[in-house]
Amino acid sequence: MSKGLHALLLLLLFGCVMSRDHGLHRIALKRVKLDPNNRVASRMDETDIVGLKNYLDAQYYGEIGIGNPPQKFTVIFDTGSSNLWLPSSKCTFSVSCYFHPKYKSTKSNSYRKNGTRAAIQYGTGAISGFFSYDSVRVGDIVVKNQEFIEATREPGVIFLVAKFDGILGLGFQEISVGKAVPVWYNMLEQGLIKEPVFSFWLNRNPEEEEGGEIVFGGVDPAHYRGKHTYVPVTRKGYWQFDMGDVLIDGKPSGYCANGCSAIADSGTSLLAGPTTVITMINHAIGASGVVSKECRAVVSQYGQTIMDLLLAEAKPKKICSDIGLCAFDGTRGVNVGIESVVDENERKTSGGLHGASCSACEMAVVWIQRQLSENQTQDRILSYVNQLCDRMPSPMGESAVDCGSISSLPTVSLTIGGRIFDLGPQEYILKVGEGPAAECISGFTALDIPPPRGPLWILGDVFMGRYHTVFDFGEKRVGFAEAA
Repeated sequence: MSKGLHALLLLLLFGCVMSRDHGLHRIALKRVKLDPNNRVASRMDETDIVGLKNYLDAQYYGEIGIGNPPQKFTVIFDTGSSNLWLPSSKCTFSVSCYFHPKYKSTKSNSYRKNGTRAAIQYGTGAISGFFSYDSVRVGDIVVKNQEFIEATREPGVIFLVAKFDGILGLGFQEISVGKAVPVWYNMLEQGLIKEPVFSFWLNRNPEEEEGGEIVFGGVDPAHYRGKHTYVPVTRKGYWQFDMGDVLIDGKPSGYCANGCSAIADSGTSLLAGPTTVITMINHAIGASGVVSKECRAVVSQYGQTIMDLLLAEAKPKKICSDIGLCAFDGTRGVNVGIESVVDENERKTSGGLHGASCSACEMAVVWIQRQLSENQTQDRILSYVNQLCDRMPSPMGESAVDCGSISSLPTVSLTIGGRIFDLGPQEYILKVGEGPAAECISGFTALDIPPPRGPLWILGDVFMGRYHTVFDFGEKRVGFAEAA
């Protein structure tokens, strides 16, 4: 696997914080603010603009300074987490620390000791260290007495290929490890930003010098067209909101017909969603993953039964528990206390009440239900579901696509705030390399986040690159408009 493709597959390394409960250059621009009627009004109020670098459309990072005099670091401005962390001079046991600059508290006259231990678990990696206080320069402003983590241990091989040194979280304080006050909160508290809004533009052409920008305190009208569609934040922590159905080539998938939850996450490279519908999408675009024997076995043994129950108008969420593959019927546990009365060996052979068979069954129900709604024959339905089993993502989540087929692939759309947001193949396929050596992967990856935080769609850079995104902290809402 090429180094470039490997970097693309770090999509969730520093995206969402997995909680236990669930600029490089300045750009001269006219300053703007949001008015109460969702219109953008020109105004010369000061905003803070940080230029971003773009590495392979997979990592967007900008420069900050820590301490006085400032020590320079590059960070991901991550709306999927809320802490600031950087490699510490005391990081001596992690090889990756030797490939990034390290913060030296002894070199800063604004440093203040804290010392409380800290650890953050991300999607596929973890960091640990201790809290400290110091000044943080972001663009042209300086946040004083900012609490941050000096990382003394970092993910090994994974972090070695990262182009950035640390993370600056822009999520809500509710998911901040140690309840540390986020940098964004302190910008507002210290009166450094007049408008409680920040916005992202991510350039999806990695060949251009200007990789993108984040504007603290407003938006840049040069980087979007039309008006933003706003949706309220439904749960503080991530920038979480309600999302409607997913369309594949203009046809509803049905998975989110009754609504789904989503987050806008600048720290995730791809677009992640439940395996059920991601597999449907990857099948439609010809992305191949790893054949799932468990999925095929469930379809072979129970596919006809599932279809018969659906035709008999059984409740879809209860089907898998009714046939004995799941211990949960979508509303309550149906085998409460089973682990206390069944020994370990029996649990391993009892049909997978909590494992892969249950997941495969739940996916098959959704897939079959959709095909029945299109009046397909039963033989065609079972054949289609078996094809979906073959499109299950590989363990790392990636799915390969034939680079020569990109122009003929269908549009995939998300419904947000009653508006349909299209993603074309040029936008959701990530290409690494040129000519015969080029590698193409699907921008859709499977991630099953369990309740109560999930299931959750993660709209990462694949989506935010297509749609300029406004994070309105004052009104607790997120807005999307076509990027320009």
